[in-house]
Amino acid sequence: MTELGFACTGVTTDPHAAGPTLVFRLRITAPAARVHALALRCQLRIEPARRGYGEAEGERLADLFGERARWGTTLNPVQLAQVPLMVPGFTGETEVDLPVPCTYDMDVASARYFRALDGGEVPVLLLFSGTAFAGPGGFQVTPVPWDREASVRMPVAVWREAIDRHFPGCGWLRLPEDVMDALLAYRSRRALPSWEATVRELLTATALKGAAR
Repeated sequence: MTELGFACTGVTTDPHAAGPTLVFRLRITAPAARVHALALRCQLRIEPARRGYGEAEGERLADLFGERARWGTTLNPVQLAQVPLMVPGFTGETEVDLPVPCTYDMDVASARYFRALDGGEVPVLLLFSGTAFAGPGGFQVTPVPWDREASVRMPVAVWREAIDRHFPGCGWLRLPEDVMDALLAYRSRRALPSWEATVRELLTATALKGAAR
């Protein structure tokens, strides 16, 4: 079996991607073999228990992890992504980029988690599996051991930069078709110029009703 080592040396954003994309820089080592190619499956997990949280952050994370008193049992890993990666051949050591698309959908736990944070760093664990094609002559096909992993502390600012490149100053909500139809009908009846104006009018109306009670 080919001995492989993995490390993550940093995280940046891809300014040219069609959507918000994080780029994890990987260093891969194989000191005892010529590697012709690697076909990797990369799973990325947020490890929320490995950082601290301010009071405001804790309140915003309550819908994910419950009240802070329960965090000893509820602060479980959050799936960030699972992506494939083909690594070209190398001898000894190589560095490659791992592009990871990310979402601003607030129904997705990773997006809600990042959105709740004021700053700092997020511990991310990268788990690797797949197939190695190695050997001094012809191909020797061996599995990548399931215990191969790497960790990195990713600045929250990097995630915000990736999102802001495509959705600056905005959020995103996914709604059922019947709710979207009702909102569209309301917007048309009121001749409102945008979805922002539609939601603001509804919020104002709700606040006025609450104040009148």
